Amino acid sequence: MRVKLANQVFALNTLWVILTLTAFAILINLSWWQLSRAAEKTEQLARLAQLQAEGAVTPAQLTQLVVTDIDGVPLKGQGSWLAPYVWLLDNQIVNGRVGYDVIVPVQAVGMTRPLLVNLGWLAGADSRDILPQLDIASEFALDGLLRTKVDGLILLGQNAEDHGQWPMRIQQIDYAELAQQSGLELYPALLYQQHASAFTPHYQPVVLSPEKHRGYALQWFLLAVAVVGVALAASHQGKAKHE
Repeated sequence: MRVKLANQVFALNTLWVILTLTAFAILINLSWWQLSRAAEKTEQLARLAQLQAEGAVTPAQLTQLVVTDIDGVPLKGQGSWLAPYVWLLDNQIVNGRVGYDVIVPVQAVGMTRPLLVNLGWLAGADSRDILPQLDIASEFALDGLLRTKVDGLILLGQNAEDHGQWPMRIQQIDYAELAQQSGLELYPALLYQQHASAFTPHYQPVVLSPEKHRGYALQWFLLAVAVVGVALAASHQGKAKHE
């Protein structure tokens, strides 16, 4: 009987140790990941500051750059909207209101391939069955920030609501899909307009600051320490009862 009880106690203690070590490893990895994100954000902010200091490029200069080197580059120029193509990026919240970001292809002066431009935010109607009325100029100045990494989270359902007419509502930017829908050979970057117009610019290149990531890293680390502390306290209490 004692042998059986001892085996059960050993099995429970082993399971407790395994669970504790697993939880500790997960929390430490989360802390390390947040520290890595903080380093990435610090590097990104430094790069953006350098690019802003160097000044904006023109569409003609953009064609001479490697696509992998243009993320975060400011751009200024002139362009024409390639009507009737308009995509409404769904579930965009500004000042507590839900609406859309208006995405259009633009033929920029100095470029052969059309460039996608995020004109800014527009409030949605009370009913999702009603799309907002759009007033888009045929020609306008380009003044914004280029981003190449615009993919959203993993999409489980349909991205574009293709009902045979424009505008079309989409859940995320997919260059290949939008190129196929429009028949345009799109340049693989999105320009976020930064000056006020009929739409509201709201894009922020960095959502969480490096300091916030470091704060989250500290929280995960303290949780890992707490897990070990609770495990040691429980083990000590168990030994005291057994004695």
